[in-house]
This record gives sequence, structure tokens and C-alpha cells, in this order.
Amino acid sequence: MQIKKKITFGPYLNILIKSDMKKLILTIIAMAVVFAGHSQIDIGGKIKNKLNDRANQKTDEAIDKGLNEAENDAKKSTKKKDKNSKDGAQTTTTEEQTQGTPTSSAAGEKPNGDNRDLKSYSKFDFIPGDKVTFYDDFTQAAIGDFPANWNTSGTGEVVTIGSNTTERWLKWGAGVSYAPTLTTPFPDNFTMEFDLFLNKGENSTGAERNDPYFGLTIYSSGKDEFDGSEGGKAGVNLTTQGAWQIQNWSEGEDVRAIGESKQITNSTLYGKKTHISVWGQKQRLRIYVNETKVLDLPQAIPAGFVYNRIKFINNPGLNLSNDDAGEIYLANIRVAIGAPDMRSKLITDGKLVTRGITFNSGSDLIKAESYGTLKEIAQVLKDNAAVKVKIIGHTDSDGADAANLELSKKRAAAIKNSLIKDFGIDESRLVTDGKGEAEPVSPNTSAEGKANNRRVEFIKL
Repeated sequence: MQIKKKITFGPYLNILIKSDMKKLILTIIAMAVVFAGHSQIDIGGKIKNKLNDRANQKTDEAIDKGLNEAENDAKKSTKKKDKNSKDGAQTTTTEEQTQGTPTSSAAGEKPNGDNRDLKSYSKFDFIPGDKVTFYDDFTQAAIGDFPANWNTSGTGEVVTIGSNTTERWLKWGAGVSYAPTLTTPFPDNFTMEFDLFLNKGENSTGAERNDPYFGLTIYSSGKDEFDGSEGGKAGVNLTTQGAWQIQNWSEGEDVRAIGESKQITNSTLYGKKTHISVWGQKQRLRIYVNETKVLDLPQAIPAGFVYNRIKFINNPGLNLSNDDAGEIYLANIRVAIGAPDMRSKLITDGKLVTRGITFNSGSDLIKAESYGTLKEIAQVLKDNAAVKVKIIGHTDSDGADAANLELSKKRAAAIKNSLIKDFGIDESRLVTDGKGEAEPVSPNTSAEGKANNRRVEFIKL
């Protein structure tokens, strides 16, 4: 007959209470050895689970800290604008001030409070393309799934990060490439925007993870490729390991480095939501990180090819596990085509439509990356001092009709207020209106269609 020994935990618990952390771990391990022959308790499994829990908690704390700092900056900016508003002028609001207002889901909008002050983008000259051809904020994907309109060489999952349960991100796997399914090739003029969140942190054993870095490839190919190599007939590639560098290649030629920026390193982006803007004009390529232009290369994109593919690459060539790789999250990808000629459209055609002025979800707070578009419109008005315009806001069909109508009017008024305060346009030249969701220009049945319906019109009076 096998005799089972009775284990008394009292003396061991006293030891644990008095131990510091290192001694605690050693004590638990020693207990695991002592109990190995006497108990079915999975001490090793519990240790692993606890370490994983602690690593995840630290990750969430780092992400929360970054997003909270951005939110605090946005609230300070909003309070300053409210304080300076005059006699019925439309003030901007934060998400907290618009609770209960349905979201109109403008491109990149989510209630993050991640806006910077508009003036901080005073040197930002990026202007998005006319027509949105691809847009994904991952709201159509279930948490834990891989998004349906993307391809990959490995795996990835849609997640929320930190305490923000509204905005969704694609969490990258180590050494994996991702490609959105594009239906429209790039013309000579195109733009692409997306948000990144880089987090280094610690792995489940408490060791520091490897530095997170990524690659972005725009290339010409007749097939999908997801192996992490450049591939295709020709292309241009951004790498961010150390300095941000650009390489290009074409048929019969080797990949060659053509430029780099020492203005930016990934370590300066850790724990922050970062907005990346890419602007291609024929062979010229500009890349912006938040408000700063970090690369502007006149001969970056090889001529004579049709570019129809995008590929994001995480830690290419490194044999890392997901636990050891620095974390990268991707959100709010927006591709648009066409270079808007604002002067011609407003002055000659009498109507300018722009999708380059964006807002917080359910709010009339203008996103800072709208500065380049606002600046260009203001310059057209300054150069044509006799011209008066009506500013008309439009939303997609998400949310209640009445709420969308009111929101579109508030957003038009916010644009008027910005043109007056930030750019010195005379108030008497500007009137506003809003149409809500009543006049769509695309079906509201896809993310791209909704993105095209979220727009602002300037009508010459």
C-alpha cells in the first residue's frame, strides 16, 4: 500500500512572507523540488503563468502611459482653445465632452485623445490624395483574428492595447510580413498613412526584448509575395533598423541604398502612438513621422513601372520568437490617389472637395495632421482675397441621421474657426453648413466607401 504524506505549508508560508523577490522565486523553486514526489501541484506551470501575467501587465502599463500622455496633451490644447474662443465662435471638443454623440468614423478616427496642437504641425506640408482606394481600421475584424482583406507570410492578430478598448490594432508576429489586398494600382501621385505603436518592454522571463523595427516596401509585381524579400519587378523599400534608410531596385539591377535620415530612430518612438505619412509624386518620395519630414528623395521610385503592392515587414532576417521580439502594432491604414490641385478646383471649377481634414471620432476637434491641407486652402484664399466660400461638412452613414447632421455642421464651423484663428482669413468670407450623411459620393458598404464619404466641400460663392 502506498502511503501518502501529509504536507504542512505553515512554515513555508512564513518563509515566503519574509523573503524578498529573488528569494521568493528561489524559495518557490525549492518548494517545487521538495513537493515533486509528494504532490500533483504544477508549481512550474504556475511560475510561468505568473511571469507571463507580469510581462503583460508591464506591457499594458507602458502602453497606457504613452496614450495617457498624448491624451493629457490633447486636453490641455482643447482647454486653451476653449478659453480663447470668442462670442459664439465654434469651440473644439474632446471625446469626453461629446459622450453620447454617434461616431461618424472619419479616416483614422478613434477616441484616443491622441491629437497634438494644430500649430505644432506648422511645417507639415503633407496633403492626402483625392480618392481613398484602401482603408482599414480593423473594426470589421474580430479580436484575436487576422483581418480578412490582408495576406501574411505567418500570423498576426487584431487586438486592443492598454486600457483603450475601442481602437483596434494589428499586432505583428516576429519575422512576419503583411500585405493589404489592393484593388487599384498607384498612379504617379499617391499617399499612404498609418499609425504605429512600438513597445520594447520585457519578455515573460523579465529579460529585455529586442529592439522593434519594421520595413515598408512599395513595389511592382504580378503576384502576391509574403516571404519578407523585396521581390517584384521594381520597388522602393524603407528600413528602420538604426537610421531610417531607403533602398530601391529594378529588373536587372541590385538593391541599392539611396538615402537615409538621422533625424529619427525607433527608440524615440517607444510607448507613443506615431503617425506615418508617405507621399509619392512620380519618382519623388517623401516620408513624415508625425509632423516632421524625415526623408525627401527626388529619385527614389524607379520610373517605368506600375506599382500595385505594399508590404510591411517585422524584424526581417531575425530568428526571434514573439516573446523576444519588440512589439509592433499597426492601425488606421489609408491609401489615396491623386494630387489635389486646390487652386484650380476652388477658383476655376468653383468647388474643392477634400478628405485631408480629419477629426476625432464623434468630435469636431481637428486632427493635427490636417494642417497641410488647411494651410494650402488658406493660401488659396489669401491669394484670391475677393473670393468667399461656403464650407460644408459630410459624414458617412454610421450613427443616427440627426446626430450626423449636427456633427457635420459643427465640423464645418470648426474649420471656419481654424481658418480665422490659425491662418488669418477674414470671418466675413466664410459661411458654413453641414449635410450629414444625406449626400454620399460612394456606397456606404465598404471601409473605402465610407472614407470617401467623410469629406469637406468648399464652394465658391
